[in-house]
Amino acid sequence: MLNPKDLLLYLCTDRVLALGRPLAGAVEEAIAGGVTMVQLREKEASSREFYEIALELRALTRRHHVPLVIDDRLDIALAAGAEGLHIGQSDLPLAAARRLAGKDMFIGVSVSTVEEALEAERNGADYLGAGAVYPTGSKADAGEAVGLGRLAAICAAAKIPVVGIGGVNVDNAGAVIKAGAAGIAVISGILSQPSIGGAARGLRRVLDEGKIRG
Repeated sequence: MLNPKDLLLYLCTDRVLALGRPLAGAVEEAIAGGVTMVQLREKEASSREFYEIALELRALTRRHHVPLVIDDRLDIALAAGAEGLHIGQSDLPLAAARRLAGKDMFIGVSVSTVEEALEAERNGADYLGAGAVYPTGSKADAGEAVGLGRLAAICAAAKIPVVGIGGVNVDNAGAVIKAGAAGIAVISGILSQPSIGGAARGLRRVLDEGKIRG
């Protein structure tokens, strides 16, 4: 079951953007810096490799009591015992994913409009990933930036938690929270920084201050 507090600082992985650093070590350093949820994204890996990486991260995240989410691949999520699945608009339909995943696994859905957000909510999504909030080069499929205005509209319309993703960094993370998001999802803002732990700590500090002020 999803704890909305776990969405506060949501790390999405990318081995390329980790700049050659071993993924497990990078993720552990990010968790030590304050990351509250980890999503494993592997667009190029074979199913066997994806599964093996998922098992490695599952052991790590379980040790630190941080939920692991698998991007796109329900089969990998189930096989590895991940807590969550995240799907996009062109992935397996939410209703089918929910039927196969059962009630114990939480499911997030990527959205970029209020209409997509409300449809995902009606179909049983547990949270929404809204964006790209700002222009980003980290996700090839991110699409045109939606901006803070549309993010705020999605947050206001949806009754389930919303995570802002896309171009979010230490300078603009507070604005994303102010728009109504429950948290931020970050790739390069953590993994591509010289100090992964330091970057996570900086973001977590901004987020915690934003929640207190809110």
